[in-house]
Parts: sequence; structure tokens; C-alpha cells
Amino acid sequence: MKKITSLLIGVLICLVGCNNTAFGIYQGRDLKIGVIGAIPEVREENIAFQDITFEELKNNTESLSKELDAIMIMKEFLHEADDDQYVAAYRSLKIPTFFMQSTKVHVPFVNEGVQYDDIIDVDPANFATGFLDLGTDEKIKEHTWRYKVEKKQNIQDVYSRIFATIESVSS
Repeated sequence: MKKITSLLIGVLICLVGCNNTAFGIYQGRDLKIGVIGAIPEVREENIAFQDITFEELKNNTESLSKELDAIMIMKEFLHEADDDQYVAAYRSLKIPTFFMQSTKVHVPFVNEGVQYDDIIDVDPANFATGFLDLGTDEKIKEHTWRYKVEKKQNIQDVYSRIFATIESVSS
């Protein structure tokens, strides 16, 4: 009976330990991220945020790609971000763009003639979608990432995972 009890306790400990989905604080290299919208509150101290505008995004993709590691467009600007005039900018950036809290993922932002409100919710649990076009005129090569939040306290974990993604793309 003691062996069975010990075995059951061991299995329970393993199951509880394996169910821990917390992601540690991002501790990689310093990152500089351009933000359209409110600067997010994050727990990392090695992340610098810089306010940018859609006008800068549209007219300075080359310099932004050199100065920044990524761009985040916050929820309150998603309806403006879907404007066709920005599609070429998202596609020409050499750094990832993250559309925060887009339930429509990246689709309305990187395709002309597609409006945010016209697309059904592709992923209602989505907290962020990343997009990076590494294609050429001859070859399509798009990278996308999706990040879900299961609980409110996991938002900080999502940001940490996004930062790790940014570092891996720019390495």
C-alpha cells in the first residue's frame, strides 16, 4: 500500500509540475521596440520602447528596420493599422511587427483590400500576432507567430515570449 501511495504522490507531483506553463523573464540582449499606441508595462528592464507614428512607419521602413528590433501596434490602433497604405510597409520591414490583441491575426494588415471589421475572428483567444515577410519577388516566405493568454497574469509571460522571439529573429 505504501508503494502505491508513494507512486500516486509521485505521479501527482509530476502532473502538477508539468502543468506549469509560466515562461521566465526574458534575459536576452537589450531590445529596442517601436510602439504605435500606449507603451506596455513589462517586467523586463532590458527592453526600451520608442513611440513611433504610422507616418514614420510608412515613410521610414529602412531606417526603422536598422534602429529597432521590432514594432508593436497596440489594440487601440488596429483599425487604423489595416489601411492599405501600410501594407507595403509591413511587408518591407526587416523586423517583425506585432499586432497586439488582434483576433483577426495578421490577415487584414498585410493584404490590400481587407478591412479589420470585415474579417471574422480567426482566433478569439489570441493576444498577439507577429508578422515578418522575408520573401523575395520570386519566393513567398512569411513568418507568423501567435501568442495566447489563458489567464490575466500570463500577459507578462506573453511579452517575455515575444521578446525571446524578437531576439531569435534578429540573431
